[in-house]
Amino acid sequence: MLRLDSEASAHLLSEVLENFEGRHRNLLDIFESRAAEMEEAFAPHAQLNKTQRGLIGAYFLNEYSFEASALFNPSIIRHPDQTGAPEHGCRFILSLRAVGEGHISSLTFRSGTVGPDGDITVDPTARLASVPKIRSRTSVALGDDVEVAFQPEQELSERVIFPITASQSNGIEDARFVEFNDEGRKTFYATYTAYSGRAIRSELLATTDFLSFRMTPLSGSASHNKGMALFPRKIDGRYAMIARQDNENLYLIYSDDLHTWEGGRSIIQPAHPWEFVQIGNCGSPVELDDCWLLLIHGVGPVRKYSIGAVLLDKKDPSKILARSREPLVHPEPTEREGYVPNVVYTCGAMRHRDQIILPYAVCDTFSNFATIKISALIQAVSGE
Repeated sequence: MLRLDSEASAHLLSEVLENFEGRHRNLLDIFESRAAEMEEAFAPHAQLNKTQRGLIGAYFLNEYSFEASALFNPSIIRHPDQTGAPEHGCRFILSLRAVGEGHISSLTFRSGTVGPDGDITVDPTARLASVPKIRSRTSVALGDDVEVAFQPEQELSERVIFPITASQSNGIEDARFVEFNDEGRKTFYATYTAYSGRAIRSELLATTDFLSFRMTPLSGSASHNKGMALFPRKIDGRYAMIARQDNENLYLIYSDDLHTWEGGRSIIQPAHPWEFVQIGNCGSPVELDDCWLLLIHGVGPVRKYSIGAVLLDKKDPSKILARSREPLVHPEPTEREGYVPNVVYTCGAMRHRDQIILPYAVCDTFSNFATIKISALIQAVSGE
């Protein structure tokens, strides 16, 4: 490429832009950003002009269809901006796990509204997709602490958090979002699984506006497995988490440090046929008037995944008040074919007035919604 004269270089770059510019925002800036990352490799060569840098950026880039294979395992929280929400309704943000070629998972978003009667509307998606700029990267004992940011003009459904660190290189999986209230300060946290292709670990994402995000590795013995979910507030002055250290039981863990999680107490074990293989949490506990609602998944015969619920004591979540003997949601006969058959799964529900809004994935392929009155759910779980 460096042997091309200026006229040939300009013509080639023009062809590239004509072919791809409509598919990306600020394509020349993307090329320049990639060329800047290649500075060290091209240092022995003479200083490159703007056209040559643009071509270098183009030659060392490729497009990736980040959700071509599947879009699943949703989590839902109230949107931090309720402007335009329907009367007695609310706006929400849905996070999803997107999977493309090579089974690489990334984190993507949708927005929508819940009507006063629980009607769900998902906003149209943006035509483009964008990855964030890395603001900072700090090496810590367990890897990298990274802060990334999108531009305000990039729509929510356009924002894609693709693997950035070595620990995430094969996937950012199953983010469980929660709106955390700390004495009036609201932060949106998500625990997720970082997968390197060889090892997994839990990490924590934090944001206040869904424009800038900080991703930090979690430490401690409880962070070496999947499925950690943070309570939406402190309990008795300490952070609290539901986790699964042993691939079988659910544990309640307390910590004074949001990023370090040790030990814990086993509070829920497989008890019913639909969950004999294993259980796990399906997102952060939802605070109800008199208790905590914890959604769980159970794995039964032929690796069939179903969703159930547990009610935990408000002051002492280690106490189980009630537990569903039968699943609340399970794969229907018409919903059992897909990327991974016989699976329904969620990474978090939301309370809206007297209802629970439950997004869930079907066969690790697409996502759907269910709504249920809180009174009906409690009755179903309690067996009354």
